[in-house]
Amino acid sequence: MSWFESFILGLVQGLTEFLPISSSAHLRLTAAFAGWEDPGAAFTAITQIGTETAVLIYFRKDIVRIVSAWCRSLTNKAMRGDHDAQMGWLVIVGSIPIGVLGVTLKDQIEGPFRDLRLIATTLIVMGIVLGIADRLAARDEAGGRHRAIRDRKTLKDLGVRDGLIYGVCQAMALIPGVSRSGATISGGLLMGYTREAAARYSFLLAIPAVLASGAFELKDASEGGHVSWGPTVFATIIAFGVGYAVIAWFMKFITTKSFMPFVIYRILLGILLFILVGTDTLSPHAGESAG
Repeated sequence: MSWFESFILGLVQGLTEFLPISSSAHLRLTAAFAGWEDPGAAFTAITQIGTETAVLIYFRKDIVRIVSAWCRSLTNKAMRGDHDAQMGWLVIVGSIPIGVLGVTLKDQIEGPFRDLRLIATTLIVMGIVLGIADRLAARDEAGGRHRAIRDRKTLKDLGVRDGLIYGVCQAMALIPGVSRSGATISGGLLMGYTREAAARYSFLLAIPAVLASGAFELKDASEGGHVSWGPTVFATIIAFGVGYAVIAWFMKFITTKSFMPFVIYRILLGILLFILVGTDTLSPHAGESAG
């Protein structure tokens, strides 16, 4: 991997990680369109450490408060009813599905799941799901001629059942094209949560999953020696800087705006991808590498 490739891929990772359009799909597609080798699942997981570091910094006050309350609840029964302590447990519970499936489906994630036809399908299908979820949220928020405005749930309403559903939605993002934020936000909106609550829990839930995945891939890469460390670290740093700016923008965007621009983009990109593959302009395995 060249330094130029790492710069572009780091930029793509930072721009797309927190938007509901799938960073793993865009890394895969960027390489395919540019005629580069697929950066691979290991590169994706490692560069996600950069974007997840941006989450740690942006939500540092929430994280410190949650971790502190959770730790105190281990020895202090009175703290176990505290919302922040419960959030700590709910993040752990919500991380179980992706942890189990990530290990179980490791070979598929690094191989068959990176087929461009599957990516096109998930881009379109999850785009439609996000559109439906967004429409339902907008209807509740606006009410209507014959409907009263409906209050949607906040994170204080989050329980074990909903936490696990969020976790299952996050695990779907193991397939490129689904989008971690897109799947969890859609799940949250369909369960009746506000846009801000769905996005906030999505970002918090991603922390243990992404850091664990990155650490796992770092270990494998160190032992296997199949990662270009200089360019990969450079891409990770780029992803961190760009990712932080995107989080700040996105959290403001969702308070007043619809997700429909992302829905339209996903569907159009999926259709374009099907056309390119169907006309043999692009191979479904374009740019694939053993990694």
